[in-house]
Amino acid sequence: MSGVDNLTARDETAEAPVTYEARDGVGWITLNRPRVLNALSTELAAALADHAATAARDARVAQVVVRGAGRAFCSGMDRTALAAGSIGEAFYRHWNRALDCLEDMPKVTLAVLHGYSIGGGLQLALACDLRMVTDDAILGLGATRHGLVPDGAVLRLARVVGVGRAKELALLNDHLSPAEARAIGLVNWVCPRADLDQTLAAVIEKARGAAPTATAHTKRLLHESFHRDPRALLEEVLTAQDECVTSWEMGEANRAWHEQREARFYPPPGSPS
Repeated sequence: MSGVDNLTARDETAEAPVTYEARDGVGWITLNRPRVLNALSTELAAALADHAATAARDARVAQVVVRGAGRAFCSGMDRTALAAGSIGEAFYRHWNRALDCLEDMPKVTLAVLHGYSIGGGLQLALACDLRMVTDDAILGLGATRHGLVPDGAVLRLARVVGVGRAKELALLNDHLSPAEARAIGLVNWVCPRADLDQTLAAVIEKARGAAPTATAHTKRLLHESFHRDPRALLEEVLTAQDECVTSWEMGEANRAWHEQREARFYPPPGSPS
């Protein structure tokens, strides 16, 4: 049984809509409305934004995993709340604060999708650096079918899959199988549900093989490359490279090379327990 199957909530009236735990160097952000397939509400969006900010500044954490409790990652907007008129500007501001934080934080963020991962669920995944999907997942957008702009995806999707595919997904609202999503580069890995924990652990271990300072700068500069002329970024690249060269990670990488072993960047020296 995979970890997501074990994530069950009791009485939702007493449970937070999103939970956060720092464990073994990883920040675990879990959508926690399983009875409604983790449908999005204003309260969930606010909690997600707050927990993303916590993970970004948590010195114990080098990678951040976003997942959903129960049978689905996220089924998108809570249609009951939307129909009742309780989804408004506050939701969208919290929601975009959460997505921007996941995208901008100097740590690797990974979305783990299973079951329904549609609408806002896919938008949330697109704000993460990497996406892992179980082979039972159902992927798609759907916002325009409900009279809305897919605000969390419309500014990100084309960077991942290209404009043509992005228009197809956002305007026609087709669902994708995990294999189709992998083929167009929408997700990075597809695995059987039973292999999820093992596959996730392997990816986290691989991420730990990269130096944190270099990872942070590389992520930031990749994002900047979509907005600015690469030639105008030369001084920033050189400054980043200098910070990497003078970091403790470079010392560890050099020692590892001399000792003919893999560099070990986790746990970092002096890190809190």
